[in-house]
Amino acid sequence: MKEITFDHIYNPGHEIGENELYKHIHFPEMLTRYDSNFLKFKKHPTLAEFKEAALFLREFHQSKGQKHVKFLFPDDHKPSKELMDYFKDEGYEAGYNELYFIEPGQFPILEDTTDIEVREVTEAELNAYLAFQYEQDMEYGPDFADQKVDMHKRNFQNPRLVQLLAFYKGTPAGSVDVIIEDHTAEIDGLMVHETFQKKGIGARLQQFVMKQFPDKTVILVADGEDTPRLMYRKQNYRCLGFRYEVQKVYE
Repeated sequence: MKEITFDHIYNPGHEIGENELYKHIHFPEMLTRYDSNFLKFKKHPTLAEFKEAALFLREFHQSKGQKHVKFLFPDDHKPSKELMDYFKDEGYEAGYNELYFIEPGQFPILEDTTDIEVREVTEAELNAYLAFQYEQDMEYGPDFADQKVDMHKRNFQNPRLVQLLAFYKGTPAGSVDVIIEDHTAEIDGLMVHETFQKKGIGARLQQFVMKQFPDKTVILVADGEDTPRLMYRKQNYRCLGFRYEVQKVYE
């Protein structure tokens, strides 16, 4: 397996600037998507450097009508105690993500069921997929959900990206996007409707990916402080590393 890092994770944001300390990622197509509008530090900043970078990004985002700032730190290193204390004092949300991988043949064998059907989204399933996504995205407000519709439609036209929709007894119940690269298939946005939790739908979506792309390494990112990562470990995924990030939302 070739070395895989967080740099292999798909992000639709555009790199619009870079200096010795950080890269500036911006996504004007969806300004409310925090994960595509941020600064990515190339090395760990001092407190003074972070404050200067935060002021720059705050002013840049304000000029675009954005109400957040977000920062990614170098892989596999926790920010200094001085920085972590500053984040807490200033109301930043700090956390970390973990990067996982699995070879498709290592995924557990699942029992057959007729209740769950997974389909690749075509024109026939697109409206059902968009409606399912919209319902989930409304948790973050109508503006976000509306912008995500446009993003999903763009993704539908992207040959590198496969959208999957799972049905439970004929009702849309879960979805995932798969980003296809030369050596990897990345699972992104895996979700199951709360009504259909604990029925094995998430596992069926993953199983579909394993069968469709048996010659690729399957990768995904999980919240390092959330329970899904425990499920991935039970399914034979292995952790490759972690990355800290912080964000702040201004009202």
